[in-house]
Amino acid sequence: MSTPLPSFAASAAYDDAPGPVLVEPETRRLDGAVREAYVPPFAPPVTHGSLADLPFDNAAAVPDSVVLSRRTQDGTWTDVTATQFADQVLAVAKGLIAEGLMPGDRLAIMARTTYEWTLLDFAAWAAGLVTVPVYPTSSVFQVRWILQDSGAVALATETAAQAAALGPELDRLPDLRHMWIMEKDHVERLAELGRAVPDQEVAVRRGMLGPDTLATLIYTSGTTGRPKGCVLTHSNFFAEVDNAVELLYPIFKSRSGDEESVLLFLPMSHVFGRMVAIACIRARVRLGHAPSLKAEHLLPDLASFRPTCLLAIPYMLEKVFNTARAKAESGGRLSSFDRAASVARRYGEALEAKQTGTGKGPSRALRTARACYDPLVYRRIRNAMGGRVRHAICGGSPLGRRLAAFYAGAGIEVYEGYGLTETTGAATVTPPLKPRLGTVGWPLPGTRIRIAADGEILIAGEHVLRGYWDPAAGGVTPAAPDGWLATGDIGSLDDDGYLTITGRKKEMLITAGGKSVAPAPLENWLRSHPLISQCIVLGDTRPYVSALITLDPDGITHWRQMNGKHPVPAELLVDDQELREILQRAVDEANKLVSRPESIRRFALLPVDFTEEAGHLTPSMKLRREFVLRDFEQEVEALYAK
Repeated sequence: MSTPLPSFAASAAYDDAPGPVLVEPETRRLDGAVREAYVPPFAPPVTHGSLADLPFDNAAAVPDSVVLSRRTQDGTWTDVTATQFADQVLAVAKGLIAEGLMPGDRLAIMARTTYEWTLLDFAAWAAGLVTVPVYPTSSVFQVRWILQDSGAVALATETAAQAAALGPELDRLPDLRHMWIMEKDHVERLAELGRAVPDQEVAVRRGMLGPDTLATLIYTSGTTGRPKGCVLTHSNFFAEVDNAVELLYPIFKSRSGDEESVLLFLPMSHVFGRMVAIACIRARVRLGHAPSLKAEHLLPDLASFRPTCLLAIPYMLEKVFNTARAKAESGGRLSSFDRAASVARRYGEALEAKQTGTGKGPSRALRTARACYDPLVYRRIRNAMGGRVRHAICGGSPLGRRLAAFYAGAGIEVYEGYGLTETTGAATVTPPLKPRLGTVGWPLPGTRIRIAADGEILIAGEHVLRGYWDPAAGGVTPAAPDGWLATGDIGSLDDDGYLTITGRKKEMLITAGGKSVAPAPLENWLRSHPLISQCIVLGDTRPYVSALITLDPDGITHWRQMNGKHPVPAELLVDDQELREILQRAVDEANKLVSRPESIRRFALLPVDFTEEAGHLTPSMKLRREFVLRDFEQEVEALYAK
């Protein structure tokens, strides 16, 4: 049995919810700057048991409580109680045992975000296995590498096509003995196969697991080089989710009888989505899965599930805002929308000032203006997300102060976080009632953040991985031999311990004139423009900074319609003078963030977007700079031609 979560005394009232006493970070200064911040853990360490116990703990404590909802073929949702989920986990675990899988064997899962993903995850743990996520968008080469390197003996795919694509590689995978296909009901068949296995066999295997047992191998998305397998234990996840649940109590603690729920649509193959799924099971928050990020699929799921919290990346929140603005413009209400957006931003900033003790909060006039615009603008945005969303957890890249303030003013509190696969998810997060817009928050309780002399962010804590999977070396290569994980990211801590991300250490540009340039702030600003999809800032060893920009299809379609422009091929569109003038103004605004030597002097519009399929983006939407520069070498050289 795993250790139960503790309860903490209430801090400032939040819809009558119990919450932890927020502990200010302890900070250390060096040479006049804050170099280290630490927040002690809110939850005690788990000393026995594993994640495999969670479904059975829930069934014993709250047998009839709804812990998940399962999406049916017709788009409706079927509730799954704690007892039902535990029974399903037990049945599938017995099936895995019946198929001959032994404790410690690796089971790879290759699927979109589905109920079966979470079911297999917990069933594998209950059978003593180690799960290995594989992105369903991975190439055959990437899948083969992960299966080879992990030594996976079994693979569960979502579709028959995924399994068939791997066929030519099977002779290179001697360890792989089983393949199951979800769409062919093989998960249900596993449950049938396990009927003859005694329940006690699963209990024995669960009893063999402890906090330090390997739980999963998650392979990094590989922005550079070959992906590495991150070795994460059950205790890594407990340290992460238990402290996150206690800190983010508005999300995970039920208030006034209002059921908390999370609709997960980010990839389960990514540590962010996986961590939140486990946190929901741990905290008994109703969890749903949505397999598609396409608007025509996701919007109906949001409307029918009606979550109270969403997981998001900045790109998605930018898209929601830009889509709402485009609709307002089409309806002749653009000026009203822009006024509403300004009110929301000022309201969000005033809330922040009150919560941090630097202001009195929204004035009466601002509260009146917000109340006026709520049914006209803000409620429509909330309704597009299902109508009940009050919170969003956002990570992957900085959201930016403007958008964070807008959503706060529109009634959706955004908790920004920062972390890596190596930290089992978040290492910092916005503390409730203590936001600092434009930062990624405080250290997660139990975490130390240190800024090295060169600005690199270092992390220590019980959620930091034990090492990287290294079968050639006969085990695991330590990732943080001195206790500190070097992240490769550049950032700074303010006087109160809030972390701001500047960019990637390897992505820092040094111009021919010796000026160091962090591309991320410029890229993030430009990416938020409604006509821009992606942006990559260049200038390493070059005389000045430049950029490659791709166009957002929806934004461009709307712009053409509003300006009476006929559709033209993308190759001609990038030379449209009016469009270039609009984007030049956007670049000029972005340049206000930086000094003159750091500003973008020239940019090129590309007729195609950066995509994961082309190898330009990781599955979590991060730029693979090396591949972009390789494929658009001519366009880059043209930017520096005299």
